[in-house]
This record gives sequence, structure tokens and C-alpha cells, in this order.
Amino acid sequence: MEPSTSHDPERNSAFYAPLPDHPSSGRAPATRSRPLKGFVVILASVVFLLSLVALIINQRQEPLPTPNRAPSASPTSKPASFSEAEPRGVAEGVSAKSNPSLLNEVSFNWTNAMFSWQRSAYHFQPQKNWMNDPDGPLYHKGWYHLFYQYNPDSAIWGNITWGHAVSRDLIHWLYLPLAMVPDRWYDINGVWTGSATLLPDGQIVMLYTGSTNESVQVQNLAYPANLSDPLLLDWLKYPGNPVIFAPAGIETDEFRDPTTAWLGPDGTWRITIGSRFNDTIGTSLVYQTTNFTDYELLDGVLHAVPGTGMWECVDFYPVAINGSVGLDTSSLGPGIKHVLKASLDDTKVDHYALGTYDPATDKWTPDNPEEDVGIGLKVDYGRYYASKTFFDQVKQRRILWGWINETDTETADLKKGWASLQTIPRSVLYDNKTGTHLLQWPVEEVESLRLNSTVFEEVLVEAGSIVPLDIGAATQLDILAVFEIESLESNTTDEVSDCGDGAIDRSTFGPFGILVIADDSLSELTPVFFRPVNTSDGSLKTYFCADETRSSKATDVFKQVYGGKVPVLDDENYNMRVLVDHSIVESFAQGGRTVISSRIYPTEAIYGAARLFLFNNATGVNVKATLKIWEMNSAFIRPFPFEET
Repeated sequence: MEPSTSHDPERNSAFYAPLPDHPSSGRAPATRSRPLKGFVVILASVVFLLSLVALIINQRQEPLPTPNRAPSASPTSKPASFSEAEPRGVAEGVSAKSNPSLLNEVSFNWTNAMFSWQRSAYHFQPQKNWMNDPDGPLYHKGWYHLFYQYNPDSAIWGNITWGHAVSRDLIHWLYLPLAMVPDRWYDINGVWTGSATLLPDGQIVMLYTGSTNESVQVQNLAYPANLSDPLLLDWLKYPGNPVIFAPAGIETDEFRDPTTAWLGPDGTWRITIGSRFNDTIGTSLVYQTTNFTDYELLDGVLHAVPGTGMWECVDFYPVAINGSVGLDTSSLGPGIKHVLKASLDDTKVDHYALGTYDPATDKWTPDNPEEDVGIGLKVDYGRYYASKTFFDQVKQRRILWGWINETDTETADLKKGWASLQTIPRSVLYDNKTGTHLLQWPVEEVESLRLNSTVFEEVLVEAGSIVPLDIGAATQLDILAVFEIESLESNTTDEVSDCGDGAIDRSTFGPFGILVIADDSLSELTPVFFRPVNTSDGSLKTYFCADETRSSKATDVFKQVYGGKVPVLDDENYNMRVLVDHSIVESFAQGGRTVISSRIYPTEAIYGAARLFLFNNATGVNVKATLKIWEMNSAFIRPFPFEET
């Protein structure tokens, strides 16, 4: 049985302090260090170029503002604006893979200890170098397989191959040799994103996009060399590749990322591929096949939405309306909705919508046209992209993977020797209480990492106050928090229509929530919060938000306020779950109706200096909070021990 500590709310709510708008400086960062494994020549070149830029523009780092405890003042950091520089990857025909806007910021004096702290403890990352999209996840002979876009040579995007790792439980991972490398004319400029399909006879087919020797995007077929191998170490590329070329009217550099196939009632398989028409109309084309080597483009499209631009990493799958389990991708019939998801190249955001698929016409229709793909719900309202699901046939669940990239500079990534991570895999279900949302929740296996827990019951957090939570270091946590609001008789405030300028932006009913990865002096902090607001009919509309603007004193980090609406039903309290793992924070509201992923790079709130607080910056309500907080162990992620087997 795990140890558990219960804390008295009277004792723990004795200290109150207003939420600061301009935090004071805190203590120095921890000094534990780890040798850097970088790419010295590339690093030296980049540093030299950045130095020239800094000299030319003669830009200096602004001093931190003097401490000011007024909760309604402006934040110390505003989100960085995008410059005219073209991000890495765009010229090659993929979405942006760098943050060129940060080139104009003065480089922070990052230390080895800071870089070492940023690496996650229980999220999947390669040992080193660059990673982006998850590819072809599947389960085979006792192992979960994850393939991923990977640069074996550097911590920046390029030379894209398929990395490969396996796990028994989706948490502890073993690295395997590269699955596929760019070694044919049809993928020499990159083995890009693809999906796996498990056939009824046990075969596995992998369709992926290749960038040719002329930078044309084509679709290719690969399959395991030995299906009896549980590790699927060796992959063969079909000699007749490419199997699909862009059709007439489709740009050859805007045609990528085939989905998992589904079997139609006519006995033929279908896939869909993202593209665009006339630069602005995002669309998904449908192909059918009987053998996965020959394809026919069907008339019309699965769906298209004007104004959404290029769709990439499209995902299409069924969900059960009244079920508690996932469905195979080919499931059809009554009691089923279909999810259409697209990663929007123009905005770098993953959107989804629920709707109805007609297998006779191969058309999909959204339930609510006002919340169609690209203009409505987001898979994740934070730093998140290129998501992909697969059906776990053993546990009868649909699992969602998503890529979380860095929001610092390429210079910093080269110094630390790695870039990007994957989210904790999430189970996906239809939210039959709202009928309008999906529910995303961390897979149950992550709970195996829970160590000692601490319980706080009905902690009173008065309007305009902060309450420290005495749990010790707060770098690796799993937090469950429930909030009840108690309205005050006065102190109404003009309402904020959404997440506003973050946690300092006060309104009658919010914001209230927790401060993660904060130091004792609150010089660095990341609020995760609810903001209920009044509507014209007297009801409350609630936003769930994460505020990165004061997460770091460094200026060469992209920081902004993320968030979106979350339905809170009449019989529900406000509840959140937050996974904290060093520089990645994943936040789930109302059972996973709204989810936010954040990347943060503190300079002082690291190692033993990281703390956790409750806060309430509303003007018209007190809040009572009940929490259960687990310290989290590290996952076991290392190379596969071939010498032991």
C-alpha cells in the first residue's frame, strides 16, 4: 500500500499572499550538472551567427521589473511574435520545425544543470537528437511499437528517418535500431509520416509519405521482413514504390500522411490523405485498394473546409456513443460516430470534429458545421501537433499519441543535444454526457509510476490569495484537484471573455487553480486554471487555461497563454488532472474534455527549488480545493538489451 499523508486545511491555508504581477527574483538554480553531448561544429557556427545578429541589432536584455504585488497588472512577459524568417522545414514541404522569431531575442546564459533538468523523466524521448511526428503505432506479439520521425545526426530537423522503440506497457521503452532510412529515390529527402494497418490474416502494412529526389511527395508501402519477430526489427520497402502519386489539381508538395486503412462494406480498403485546394481549402482525399499496391482515387473528397489551409497528419476513426471501450478502425453501424482530425499546417494546431460517415458515398458530415474541422474543437489547446491514434486490440481501447516540440531556440537544442518528446499516450472515448466532445485521459499504466501521495481536503483559498502546498520538490507529479466556488456578496468585475492575459487578468469567478513549477519567491511560475465567466443568459461559461508567460526568466523562449472552453455540467465540480514532468506539463479538465500541453524552461524553479501552490485571483468568489498529489517515479527508457537476449 502506498504511503499517504492527509493535511489539515486550517493549518495549510494559514498563509495568504496576493498573486504577483511582477515576481521578485528567487534563489539561484541548482548546480547539478551533466556533460553536454552536442554537435560542436554546428553549435559553434550557430553561436557565431547569433553573435553577429546580436551585434548588428545591438539588442540587450531588459532588466526584470521591480517587484509589484498588485494582481491586476500586466504580465512580465508577452508571447513572442513571429518574424518574417522562414522556419526550418517549410522550404522542404513540411510544417515549421523551428522558432525563427526567437533569433531576435538575447540568448539566456543557460547552464548544463538547467539543460539537464529540462529532460523529461517519464515521457518518451530518444536518447539524443531531433524527433517529431509519431508514426505507425501498433501492438504486435506482446509489444507496443512506436515509430517516429527522427534525425539520427542532429538535434534539429533534417535527414528524417524512422526511429523505433518498443514497450510492454506504453511507459517503459526500449530503443531499437532505425526502422527505415531515406535510401531510395522516392524517399531520399525524407521517410515522412505514415500509418500501420493490421490485416485480418495477421499481415502488417505500413504506408508512408516519401519526399523524392525532386522533393515531390509520394506515398509508399513497407512491410515487416519477418512477421514472427515480435520486435519487427527489419522492414522491406515495396519494389513497386511509389504506390500513389498526387492526382491532377493537387500540389505535389502538399500531399502527405496516409492514414490507417479501414475496410468498407464492399470488401475493399480505404485510406485518406491530407491536402488542400486553391491554397486555402483543407481537404482529405479517399483512395480504395484491395491489395495495398494498387489504388483508385474515389470521386469527391471525404471532407473539405474552406479557410483551413493544408491538412496534414489526418486521422479518421470510429468511437462508440454509449461504450467504454475503443473500436477497431473498420467498425461501422449504429451507435457509432466518426472522428475526423487534421493537423493544420497554417496554424500548427490539431483540430477534430465529430460526425457521421456514409460508407456508401465515402463522405463524412460534421455534427455541428459551426465547429467543423479546423474551426472548432482542438485535440490539445497547447503546444501539440501531428497526433495519431491506433486501436489496441488487446485492451480494446483507442490510444492517442502526440508530438510536443521545443519552444526554445535551435542553439539551445544543439547545446543540450536533443529536441522534442511525445505525450503520455492517452485513451480516447466519446463523451456521452455532452455529446459534443471526446474525452482524453492518460493511459492507466502511467499510474504504475506513482510513489507516495499527499492529500489536501477542502483547503480554503480566498479571493486574491495564494496557498503553498507542502509536498517538497515538485518536478515529477500526478495531481488530481477538485474545486468548489463560494460566491461573495459583492466585488463584481468586468468579465474577461476567455483566458485573457493569463492568471493576472482578474474577473468575478476566476481565475483559480494551481501554480506548477514555481519557486518560493514566485519569480517563476506556470498557472493552470479555470476561468468561469458570465453569459448573457446568466449562466457560466468556463475556460480552462495554462499561462506560460512567467514560466521562465529567459527571453529566448516562446511563452504564451493557452486554453479553450470546457463544458462544466450542472452536476459537476471543477476538476483537473495535471501531469508534471520537468519541462512538460499536461493538463486535463473535466475528465479530459479540454487538454493543454505546455513546455516550460525555468531558470530557478528547478530541481529542489520547484514548488506547488494553489491560487485564486478571482474578485467575487472564494474557492475550496481538494487534492491528491503523487510523486512520480522515472520511467525505464534505454536501448534494447540485445546482449542479454
